[in-house]
Amino acid sequence: MTPTLKSLRALADPTRLRIVALLEGEELSVAELQEITKLAQSRISTHLGLLSETRLLASRRDGKRTFYRLGPRDAMGREFTQLAIRAARELPEHAGDQVNLRRVLGLRQQQAQVYFNQVAGRFDRSYGPGRSWQAFGHLLLRMLPPLVVADLGSGEGLIAELIARRCQHVIAVDNSEKMVEFGARKAKKNGLKNLEFRLGDLEQPPIDPESVDLAILSQALHHAEDPAKAIAAAHRILKPGGQLLLLDLVKHSFTQAHELYGDRWLGFAEADLHRWLEAAGFRHIELSIVAREEQPPHFETLLAAAEK
Repeated sequence: MTPTLKSLRALADPTRLRIVALLEGEELSVAELQEITKLAQSRISTHLGLLSETRLLASRRDGKRTFYRLGPRDAMGREFTQLAIRAARELPEHAGDQVNLRRVLGLRQQQAQVYFNQVAGRFDRSYGPGRSWQAFGHLLLRMLPPLVVADLGSGEGLIAELIARRCQHVIAVDNSEKMVEFGARKAKKNGLKNLEFRLGDLEQPPIDPESVDLAILSQALHHAEDPAKAIAAAHRILKPGGQLLLLDLVKHSFTQAHELYGDRWLGFAEADLHRWLEAAGFRHIELSIVAREEQPPHFETLLAAAEK
């Protein structure tokens, strides 16, 4: 088969077009390409091998990792590459790929998360008297400054109650009258005068604009009717420079969650969350997977942090 036919054959696959487009201006590892495209490593490696055979890609080793980039091209090679990139932009995955590319490049600069994962991985390996997540949690709570916090979709107020012990004022919002009544009674019983429960929706929380320092959406967004609108509402109530912390499930296929847990959404793709945060006006957006359950259906938890 001639080099031209090999190149045409290599570019006759949507996944390989996506890879070429991602490498247009960046050098990426196999793991990074996997994170961006959400494809299995074996599948990514197969496509990279086919593209490398045509010399459309070049690679280099860095320790245990292999990085790929677009290879040196003659006039025909440049023509093929430009055509592939143009075709990739017509694919439905292209917008999400570009969002995930920006996120992955940002993660390169965030070595603190890698270190945390390493520490967390060591934590349960050996027993030590007094070493527990409960104790560490209380230690970390002591570090909280006197913030005004909105806990959106608070439920009975577990998080709100914890942070109220250190924060200036906490507003817990939920759309269930029973949850709000229960949380308010419990706060009163525990003497938490700075914890206030309000009845309201995520999309229109009953909180004044630019009045809180920190907004929290903890496992609440997948209950929202319109997640993008809920994120925009969180942006609206934050003071300039305020922070949003969002914990939710990574997109999954466990459809029983609709019935078992009342979930409207089966988690979220990182690209969608990043796009909604950007559209709402947030900056300094960081997203990372912070937990994976060992038991089926292997739910993954995503942490998003952003600044107004």
